[in-house]
Amino acid sequence: MDKDRVEGSGKKLKGDVKQAAGDVTGDEKMKTEGAADKVKGKVQNAVGGAKDALRGKK
Repeated sequence: MDKDRVEGSGKKLKGDVKQAAGDVTGDEKMKTEGAADKVKGKVQNAVGGAKDALRGKK
């Protein structure tokens, strides 16, 4: 498993937590940051998946 997949999953989880905390507290900035972190994590996870797929085809 590529390190980007692990880091991406961590960022996505962090974003989920931040977004939920923003929902609970009514903090729109935190909700927005959480959503952005989730997107960054998904993208990084996809990059890691592509790297894994390329390695598997070698």
